[in-house]
Amino acid sequence: MKLDNDIHNYYEHLVLETLDKTKECKGKSDDYIADLVCLVLNQLPPRYIRFEVDMAFYLPNSERLQMQMNVEKAITQGLEYLESANRK
Repeated sequence: MKLDNDIHNYYEHLVLETLDKTKECKGKSDDYIADLVCLVLNQLPPRYIRFEVDMAFYLPNSERLQMQMNVEKAITQGLEYLESANRK
């Protein structure tokens, strides 16, 4: 069994999906986005799964909403950090 193919952190998918919709990320370099993703994921607890379908069917809606809010907050904080670092 290869862990890198079978098991992954659900937050990775959720963060990338949310960043695709974030207007502040449009036109940013790949390096900037990679730094932001690292900052964001380090603020979130890992949630390991094998299959996306597991989260779709077995995650209560209230928990799904909380996870999305956590991602959005972490993205905001990551963007603020990178912007303040760029000003220095």
